[in-house]
Parts: sequence; structure tokens; C-alpha cells
Amino acid sequence: MIPLDVPARRRPGPWRALAALAYAATLALLAWLHWAHGAKALVGDETLYWQRALGVAGLAPLGDKVWLWPPLQHWFLGALIRLFGPSPVAAQIVQQLMLLAAALLLRDLWRRLDGRPLAADLAAALFLLNPATLAYGFYLWPEPVHLLALLCALWVLPWPRLGTFVAGVELGVAILAKSLLAPFWPATLILFWRRVRPRLPWARAVLLVLGLGLVTAPMLIYGWRATGRPLIADSSGFNLVGGLTDRWRSDYIDDSVGMLFGEYLATPGTPQQRNAVMLDRAQAIVARQGFAETLSAQLGRQYFRLFSAKTLLVSQLPGPACAGYLGAYPGVPPAIANGLAAYAEAWHALTLAAAAFGLVLWRRWREPLAIWIALFLAYQLALFLGLHVKARFLLPMLPFLCGFGASFLASLRTPRAEGALPLPSTPWRWLGGGLLATLLLGLAFLGPWLDRSCA
Repeated sequence: MIPLDVPARRRPGPWRALAALAYAATLALLAWLHWAHGAKALVGDETLYWQRALGVAGLAPLGDKVWLWPPLQHWFLGALIRLFGPSPVAAQIVQQLMLLAAALLLRDLWRRLDGRPLAADLAAALFLLNPATLAYGFYLWPEPVHLLALLCALWVLPWPRLGTFVAGVELGVAILAKSLLAPFWPATLILFWRRVRPRLPWARAVLLVLGLGLVTAPMLIYGWRATGRPLIADSSGFNLVGGLTDRWRSDYIDDSVGMLFGEYLATPGTPQQRNAVMLDRAQAIVARQGFAETLSAQLGRQYFRLFSAKTLLVSQLPGPACAGYLGAYPGVPPAIANGLAAYAEAWHALTLAAAAFGLVLWRRWREPLAIWIALFLAYQLALFLGLHVKARFLLPMLPFLCGFGASFLASLRTPRAEGALPLPSTPWRWLGGGLLATLLLGLAFLGPWLDRSCA
């Protein structure tokens, strides 16, 4: 599926203008949805991020720090509140620019990995034209900041010296936005590996660590002074108990972590002691259920939640609460809500199905970036087998799924088309792609049918 040489650059076709119009139209629809009938209600952690940001800006009491979340998002929101006042509009504009920049970075990264301009353009389009992706720019969660920093780190890493240092800085920013990345950053050293005279350039590795340390050290020192250990955030015990007590295959149905958060705050002690209490509780759940039964339950539930077509955007549209719909958008006409949900779900299905074939038919697994992506996807899947899962946790993986999907779609062009290359003819690989696509689509759509939460 992947070319052995790079075809000549073709003239931009009209489809790029159509993609730009689709992007603008989707953005306008989402802005109208958010503001036309009054602002969308804040959901879940959005409330906590906004309250903390008001405290950072000096417009509300700051309150005690809860060490479950890293600090970057409320710093970011607090800075914008200081500059532009207590309205989320400035954050929404900046975050939309972040998502646009992330799409452009993905386009360049996939051009390097795949080699075809068409595949690079399709990767950016699959990511950016997805309404469920653009909707994150209107929310207050840290996903846009985290995603842009992660892609920027991968993008600048091939540059010598300064690029390596900047990549370390960007990795630090990504960790300060979502601390789940912290155990994975050493895998970035794979991108330095050279197959010719195999070696690891230690000077570049040191520059990466220096950049990472420059960003994270102040928070680690603050955590040490406040808690007795170097700490940015630690939600491992809390989210593990949440994951083990999740009941449904769709999120926002009798959410387990709502009550658990109150219990966590009521637990005395330092953040480490609270986390230890949660880890002991998780161990007790596994001991009571048995390891095999626990593993079976997690496999039968968590990945339905992760790949669900009921994305964060769809979850906030009007619908029955027993099925996990929050109705956070006020006054949305049913026809528009249903049409937008169908559009978002269709785009989600296209992305997953194309990504499944792209992954199975991929031929350049020896490329360091491809190896890193494979490890990153495996790391994320391993994490969410145990931890509490919401559909928004798929977003850090989404650019790479879009990339593999784009490579597959680009290879479907007829052999007569300029630069087209035949797909592998091995029937077993096609069968594997079909099976993986069927699995992912089943995880995306079968959860509500299996749960029957509204029965």
C-alpha cells in the first residue's frame, strides 16, 4: 500500500476548496450550536477547569489544589481570562487555531511517513472535517493543547540540536496538559535510532531530556514542597477504581467517578496517601472478582466506551439520559441534533474502517515513526483496559488513525491515476483488515444495543 518512491506533486484540485468550505461550514454550525440558544452547559471536568482558571485569574477563590489533574489547562484558561475577561470565547478561538495547527502538523508528518501528498491531505481532512474533533475547540478540556504539543514534538524532532530540545519542551507541555503521557515519553528515543550503523545519539537524547526537564521541573519541585514527593498529578488510583466500577459500555450513564470524586476528597492524607487508598480499593475489587473475571469484564466494556460513536459531541446533544445523553446544548431543534449526530457517527465509522485496513495493509513498520505510533497506540489501549474510560480519550490516538486511514484511501485510486499504486493482493491481509474494521465498528455502535440501559 505504501509507495517505494514519491510521486510527482500534482496540482491542487477543486476538492481542497470543497474541504475548506466544509471546514468553515462545520465550524459555523458548531459555533451556532454552542451559542445560538444560550451557552452550552459545562459538563464534568469543564466546571472544575473553569473554576480553577477563575482562581488563577484572581476572579474567584483559588481553593485547595486537587492533584488529580495536571495544571496546564487552568493556567492556560486563567491567562486568557486575565487578557480578555471571564468569557470562554477567547479560549474557543485559540483552541480552534490549535486544532487547525494540529491538522497541518499531521499533514506534514504523514507526508514524511507515507510519501504521497494525497495521503497527507486526506489525513488532515479526516481529522479536521470530523465535527466531533472540531467540537473540542469549543470545550474546556485540555485535549487541544495536549494534542498540539504532542504532534509538534514529533514534527520538530528530526531537526538537529535545537529541534531536539524544542521537542523535549513540547513533550513537557503535553505532560503538563495530560499526565498520562508521562510514563511513555522515553519511547520517543526510538525516533533517534539509525538502522545504518545502529546507534543511539546520546547527545540528542540529553537535549530531549533537558527540554523536558526545563518545562516539568518547576511543577515537580512545587509538588515536592507541597506533598513531599516530586509530583505533577496522579490520578492512577482514582481512575483505576473508576474503571473497575464502570458498568455500562457507553459513558455518562450513572457515571461511576462522580460519587467516587467526593469519596476521594473525603479521604484524609496527602495525595500519595489518597492514591494508595484508591489502589488498595482497586486491588480489593480484583481480589473479590478474581483476575480472570475482572479481565473479561474490562475487555467486554472499556473498549466499547473508548471507540464509541457516541462521542463527546453526540453525548451532549439532546437524548435520553438513560442512554448517556446530557442535553448540554439548549434549544437545539431535533432535526439539526439528529442530523449532526448522524454526520458525526458516519465520519467516525469512516475513520475507524479506513484505519483498520490502513493498519493491516501498512508496509513500512521499520520506520522509527511508525514504530513509535504502534507503541503509542498499544500504550493507550493497555492503559484504558483498566482505567476509567470516556469517548474523548480516543482523541490523542485519532490523528494516527486518520493517517493510516488516509493511506488506505489514497491507495484505492485506480491504477490509471497519476501516482496511484496497487494495494497488496494477499487475501489474508485483506481478510485481516476486514476483521479489524468489523471489530472497531462493532465497538463503536453495538454498546448501546448490548447494554439496553433504557430498557
